Amino acid sequence: MTLVIFLSVLIVGILLGLPVAFSLLLSAMALMLHMDMFSSDIMAQSLINGVNSFPLLAIPFFLVAGEVMSVGGLSQRIVRLATAMLGHRRGGLGYVGIFTAVLIAGLSGSAVADAAALVSIIYPMMKKAGYPEGRSLGLLASGGIIAPVIPPSLPLILIGVAGGISIKNLFLGGIAPGLMMGITLVILWNILMRREDLEVLPKATAAERLTAFREGFWALLLPIIIIGGIRFGVFTPTEAAVVAAVYAIIVSTVIYRELNWQRFYGVLVSAGRSTAMVMFLVGCAMVAAWLITIAQLPQQLADLLGPLIDQPRLLMLVIMIFVLAIGMVMDLAPTVLILVPLLMPIVREAEINEVYFGLMFIINTSIGLITPPVGNVLNVVCGASRVPLSRAVTGTAPFILAYLMLLGLFIAFPSIIIIPMEFFIGK
Repeated sequence: MTLVIFLSVLIVGILLGLPVAFSLLLSAMALMLHMDMFSSDIMAQSLINGVNSFPLLAIPFFLVAGEVMSVGGLSQRIVRLATAMLGHRRGGLGYVGIFTAVLIAGLSGSAVADAAALVSIIYPMMKKAGYPEGRSLGLLASGGIIAPVIPPSLPLILIGVAGGISIKNLFLGGIAPGLMMGITLVILWNILMRREDLEVLPKATAAERLTAFREGFWALLLPIIIIGGIRFGVFTPTEAAVVAAVYAIIVSTVIYRELNWQRFYGVLVSAGRSTAMVMFLVGCAMVAAWLITIAQLPQQLADLLGPLIDQPRLLMLVIMIFVLAIGMVMDLAPTVLILVPLLMPIVREAEINEVYFGLMFIINTSIGLITPPVGNVLNVVCGASRVPLSRAVTGTAPFILAYLMLLGLFIAFPSIIIIPMEFFIGK
């Protein structure tokens, strides 16, 4: 009964158009009233305790780093480097988009920000060269959702906090599947472009490539510093966020000299607004998560999935189908914060690797960012390019199918993720 009450109030609130954070608070209040333990003091204290977490400090710093990279010239130099290396190939601008998407993912960790940057810089070039409109946007949107998987990733921080999973291990474990997503796009793009007669860019000279590499070197160094520092224990993921922000500011002001005080003020305002929204959502989700535990909702869900506990692969398949369906109608962050506290006890009981589950969950919900009817990344891409959503959906379909096939491969063979993860972690 408690599970029905919680989900009913949550769904009704969302359908009425309430922000997800307020819907979560309402569902928490409904549970407290049902259990005859309503207290505004407890709710307020739980809300504060929910955001009183050291790992969550990484969020504002990574947001600042991402904003600085966008306005400080780091992202643009990566695009120039990719264009110099790959622009002369058939369908070369598509490969430039994929290469840039993977590299920028290692800088910002935000799917929406990465997709917007890709579209604003690369799409005009693709349109001028005669690339198919919908297919080009589909590729760039699909490249943007690599960001939540490759570190530093804000969704990996959220799922680490919500599920009690090591954020360091999530960061290091996300490298291999993130790269595999990029390779999947390369293979599919190669197949799609075989019959296209497209304009290619002039091949860059060795001097031009060297110049592009020299200019992009400082941007390329950032993900190496972050991942290397976390891997060898120089700093924690939270401290890595501070390092990333400081590094990006120094490079943008001292080396590239594109970040002035006016732009930096805009960066802080934008990052502050995003941080406030994320933190409030996290706080409300933690109130709901605490009540979910008190009401023993995970145990009720475990009873429903009980027959699958002894079959981890089948259990993962059922969970992933369920998460995919939810991810199509809800944004990534609330999906993580609502479902992970419910599912983690079941995952632990089935002895599924926690980091593997966390990565699979993020990959799955990332796919939801480019699927209708919600598809936040898809909407951002369409808004930035001024292309109708229907055309972009058609162009994105092959990439969604390819990602779903990759997800199925990860479910059938978990070692594809687990073995590289253990290698990077050092087990």
